[in-house]
Amino acid sequence: MRNRARAVVIGGGVGGCSILYWLTRLGWDDVVLVERAELTSGSTFHSAGLVGQLRSTLALTRMMMESVDLYRTLEAEVGLETGWHEVGSLRLASSPERMEEIARQAGWAKTFGLPLELVSASQAAELFPPLATDGVLGAAFLPTDGYIDPSQLTFALAEGARRRGAEISTGIRVTGVAVERNRVTAVETDRGSIETEVVVNAGGMYARELGALAGVNVPIVPMAHEYLVTKPGGLPLDMPTMRDPSLLVYFRPESGGLIMGGYERHCAPWGLDGIPADFNSRLLDEDWPRFEELMENAVVRVPSIGEMEVVKLINGPEAFTPDGEFILGPSEVRGFWVAAGFCAHGLAGAGGMGKLVAEWIVGGTPSLDVWHMDSRRFGLAYRSPEYTLARTKEIYETYYDVKYPGHERSAGRPLRVSSAYGRLQELGASFGEKSGWERANWFESNATRGDESLRPRGWAGKVWSPAIGAEHLACREAAAIFDESSFAKIAVSGEGAADLLERLCGNRIARGVGQVTYTQMLNAHGGIECDFTVTRLAEHRFRIVTGTAFGQHDLAWIRQHAPDDGSVQVVDETSQYACFGVWGPRAREILQPLTTFDLSSESFPYMHARELAVGRVPCLALRVTYVGELGWELYCATDLGLAMWDTIWAAGRRHGLVAGGYRAIDSLRLEKGYRVWSADITPEDTPFEAGLGFAVKLDKDDFLGRDALLAPPEPTRALRCLTLDDPRAVALGSEPVRIGDELVGRVTSGGYGYTVERSIAYAYVPAQHDVGTEVAVEIFGEWVQGVIAAEPLFDPKGERIRL
Repeated sequence: MRNRARAVVIGGGVGGCSILYWLTRLGWDDVVLVERAELTSGSTFHSAGLVGQLRSTLALTRMMMESVDLYRTLEAEVGLETGWHEVGSLRLASSPERMEEIARQAGWAKTFGLPLELVSASQAAELFPPLATDGVLGAAFLPTDGYIDPSQLTFALAEGARRRGAEISTGIRVTGVAVERNRVTAVETDRGSIETEVVVNAGGMYARELGALAGVNVPIVPMAHEYLVTKPGGLPLDMPTMRDPSLLVYFRPESGGLIMGGYERHCAPWGLDGIPADFNSRLLDEDWPRFEELMENAVVRVPSIGEMEVVKLINGPEAFTPDGEFILGPSEVRGFWVAAGFCAHGLAGAGGMGKLVAEWIVGGTPSLDVWHMDSRRFGLAYRSPEYTLARTKEIYETYYDVKYPGHERSAGRPLRVSSAYGRLQELGASFGEKSGWERANWFESNATRGDESLRPRGWAGKVWSPAIGAEHLACREAAAIFDESSFAKIAVSGEGAADLLERLCGNRIARGVGQVTYTQMLNAHGGIECDFTVTRLAEHRFRIVTGTAFGQHDLAWIRQHAPDDGSVQVVDETSQYACFGVWGPRAREILQPLTTFDLSSESFPYMHARELAVGRVPCLALRVTYVGELGWELYCATDLGLAMWDTIWAAGRRHGLVAGGYRAIDSLRLEKGYRVWSADITPEDTPFEAGLGFAVKLDKDDFLGRDALLAPPEPTRALRCLTLDDPRAVALGSEPVRIGDELVGRVTSGGYGYTVERSIAYAYVPAQHDVGTEVAVEIFGEWVQGVIAAEPLFDPKGERIRL
């Protein structure tokens, strides 16, 4: 075993071997993989091996597609069988909701170039002969899906890595990870140390305990996942895999027989008190009582399986995460990377995942927008095993459920609540949850003031209330108060703070004390990594305010680039401050009597901050907006938040003040063209493509991403505002966009604008298509006509925010 390596991968499953393979393909030959037992001896060897490409996010789908690309060629490259069978996949629809689901998936597939077909029940039975079609309304068939042998794939990847110089050491147990000044320096094993600056934790179900060796939390829970294998029964070898989500089961052909498993409603977490040291190449005991629910459902869909002889019921632990997404990327410890929590999709995603992580390590940024899988997305709440378990159980047990847009999870709630939580409850808040925070989506007490006839058709109207429109219009016509306490707040301070922020931000940040700047932080390719406001509170003190779900990501990005000489401190202050947004044409009338500070535009201009008091409560007031109206965000100490809410609420009632929720904010921001990071803007999009060039100062000193923005000619794609002819046809995201007969893009976000009375969608399209171009958006199989509109749709001159 080497005592020095450029990178050390821990874990000899399919994930670890894929990362090793891709590191060597990218030119890193001084790399080592260490495995506690033998390759595949953790969860890999007992995987069912299904490979499905179409997923809920762009990045995950691309990752799966790249896996298939690799599986088609790997055998020829290394001379070892992989067991890849490109037989296609069927996904059945046994209810109208499931038919809508696969129709939506068919739209997504178009945007990825995947040849997904919608087929009838009888056509599905022709493809999968043992299928009973009772209750089946239709199916989605994707001919490029399939299944693969987990062990053969892993050994093929390992062979490819060895041929390019990698060393694989089995029977080596990792006992520690040396960290100095928050940087990895070595991996310690029972056979000695390996000096290195890069460690990849690909430990599968052991990833949590491996992470703890470096002080990194990896929130995974091993779940006992079962499937059965039947004896050969003369079934066609080229049958597609098949899933019936309504019955919670999946099938795949196996040597003329079947493999059948699923996701039961009463799952079995395992290894919560630690995984036995000798648990290698082992299975758990068969658990027929737990599997009975799935067996009964399977017989409904494939009656012959009840008569087939079972070879074995496989019961093995698979690592799941609290949100059902992979855990990938760098951690808060520099040089310590995580690739774990594959949620039983390790085989489907291994090829693309290994490529993505290796590119990220070698190049510094991922080739895809992987925010939903970023290892840094989890907050402190996930250091609680109880909370992590509750959230992960819910993910497993609802794995096959139809999840409408706006669907809210229930496990582990409530956890984080604002100081005004009780008041929101009294007003009939319909709560959602984000990053553990309880947040009002809308207030049902406002519903009687809304218009039920505006309910969007289809899925967009499933989780909806007329209160959303009422709150939107109240903000436009009078005023609304929004509890934004969940917004992430990051303090950046110290003598080097201004220099750091100038180096990371595209806009000019080191302005006068009391000024607020809207900016992005960019990666080396010019893509948007962060999107937020920065307030200069003092010469060496700044406050960043970013989205609730993005706080952990943005915090990690800044810390990753901060100097380690003590000149800059980066601190999460989210829970220290309550925040209330008061916006609308009457906002000044409501707040001025509560403070001695002059709130006129002359004394308190737009994009400035002032220390003042609202009633008895001292606060920092920011004159900013995310809804396109006059108003302020008011930040006070959390213990004063309730007094702040009560003071504003009492003063505002006679002016028509209403409580508003986040669904109204989303509608209001769409009318103003305000972007949402992770949807409209991502690390794959530049500010100039996104219409945010005004927030970039190319004439200032060098900043990260500047060279990339200077290099190319004019952008070839641009984010455009679309308005649809049918106001009740509302896009939800990822719908295909067509200009003429050409598919040109996909929707990034959409909704209904209650003031402009239009269905609004945003999408990247070729830049030559500008205002007035006719478009069409496919919504659940129907092409809805529309047009590219000038933006913003509301108050295009921005006069209302500067009143």
